[in-house]
Amino acid sequence: MEAAPAAAVGEFHERPVAPALRTVFAAVWSHRMPEAAAPPVIVTPDGTIDLQWIGGALRIAGPDKEPQTEIIPAGTEIIGFRFHPGAAHAWLGLPVSEITSRRVALEDLWGVRARRLAKSIRDAADIERALLADRVEHPSGDMVMHAAFTLIMQGAPAGVALIPWLARALQMSERSLRRRFDENFGYGPKTLDRILRYQRFLSLRRTSPKVPTALLALDAGYSDQAHLVRESRRLTGLTPAAKAPYPAR
Repeated sequence: MEAAPAAAVGEFHERPVAPALRTVFAAVWSHRMPEAAAPPVIVTPDGTIDLQWIGGALRIAGPDKEPQTEIIPAGTEIIGFRFHPGAAHAWLGLPVSEITSRRVALEDLWGVRARRLAKSIRDAADIERALLADRVEHPSGDMVMHAAFTLIMQGAPAGVALIPWLARALQMSERSLRRRFDENFGYGPKTLDRILRYQRFLSLRRTSPKVPTALLALDAGYSDQAHLVRESRRLTGLTPAAKAPYPAR
């Protein structure tokens, strides 16, 4: 069965996370596969990291650098808690570069603590209750890296080199910048810039579906439509004409 963009398979819903968890998680989402046999799904890099409940266990969906194809059984519901930019590193207690482009059982990272967290979980509400009970161990995220994410999402000024611009804006050396990016995002600023530029394009296409793709590409920061097509194939395996997958894992 041919793989399909995640948005084309099953049902997806997103809502705010419980207030007490909002310093760590940006949102909670659910993605239910159809009851009939589902095709493999293509997950597009979006610059985020998720804590997921799937198949009765918790896992971490690490930051992706390239499209990932997953085979998920029919009828399965995935519940995801999306980390704020810069929050996963402190919460997990390891550099996220160690889990880049991977799906890792939380138990493999935390052992007994993860088993205790997962013991009574049946649905999204249970996950939130378990996370709230564990809240004393929820450290604050890296707010400087959160700011870096926001700057890149907005886009560097035209004609300005990305890394020196970021280093100046964040008042840190380029060496420190690269290290902190590896710890918090799993890759460097240029990779995050490519991923978030594509996310800008997807956002523009959703809000302005009648605008020609070539104009949307320029607005998103691509040099031309051919540049967009190359990056789309690199990040999704698809051309921009295909239905875009949403940022769920």
